Order: sequence, then structure tokens, then C-alpha cells
Amino acid sequence: MIYGYARVSTDGQGVSAQIDELRLAGCHKIFQEVVSGARADRAQLKRAIAALDAGDILLVMRLDRLARSTRDLLNILAAIAEKGAQFRSMRDAWADTTTAHGRLMLTVLGGLAEFERELIRARTSEGRARARTRGVKLGRRYKLSADQRAFVATERSKGESTRHLAKVLGVSRATIGRIAPERDA
Repeated sequence: MIYGYARVSTDGQGVSAQIDELRLAGCHKIFQEVVSGARADRAQLKRAIAALDAGDILLVMRLDRLARSTRDLLNILAAIAEKGAQFRSMRDAWADTTTAHGRLMLTVLGGLAEFERELIRARTSEGRARARTRGVKLGRRYKLSADQRAFVATERSKGESTRHLAKVLGVSRATIGRIAPERDA
């Protein structure tokens, strides 16, 4: 069975032209929505993928109707492949998993995306290591200053409640609870 997916980004646009062409291409059911392609929570796209069975085809007019980034496209294509279904774009002939050439192109794209992810991961790790050697503290900043944390540790060792200290300092009880009471030597 051939399913269609039609999407436009704004209310001012219409999906009727896409629907007409998808019907002419032989779509039995067409899922349509008005939502930005940048949004990951596209309900009709999820329904279209859920409807797919092995051997079915999901058809779109152009790739930009399906995904905004290579990573998004590859994730969607992986979900389609998990169902045993295939994908085809009417305007982008190379994006067609029903042909050997299309599968090759999408495999190459997938390899490039994975390579890009690895480069980003390596650069990020190197940047963190350089920052640590410069003495940069990574992670969230403390809600309380060093003096306030010392005050909390002292007060907690005297038996003051986390609730009271949180109220006095204007932070959550969890913030106070993470500060260990001062230990007498």
C-alpha cells in the first residue's frame, strides 16, 4: 500500500496541491498537517509511520516536507525501515529506498551524518579537556556562594533544619540538602 504525507508550515499555505499530486501517484491514504518541519512532535507523521506495514511505501512530494535536517531525515527513514516499509520522494529521485541507487545514496548520507557526529563529539571532548586544564569549572554554577555554603554546613552541624535554611537563603530544600554538615575534627 502507498501512503502519502503532506505538510505545510503555516496556516496561510495549503496542502491541497500536495494531496492532488500524491493521489495521482497512487496514494491510498494521505496524512496531512500544518506544522513546522523543525518540530519533532508531528502527530500526523507519527500516525503515517505507525500505519506502515512491511512492503508499504511512504511517499512525499519533496524531502523538505518530511525533514529539516539530515539527522531528522535519517531518524525518520530508520523508523520506516524498522517497519519493513520503504520511502520515496517524488521530486528528489535519489531519495528512493525502493531502488538500489536510492538506498546507496541514503546509506552514503547516513555515513556522512555519522562521521559528522563523531567529529563534533571529538571536538567537544577536546574543548572540555582544554577548558579543564585552564581551570574552568564545567557544569552548573552554584546557587549559593562559598560563604553561604560554609554557613549552611556550620548551621547543619548545629542541627538547623534544611527547611529553615532553605527559607532563609531563598533556595530549595534539595539545594541545602546537598551541602554536608560541617564535621568537627
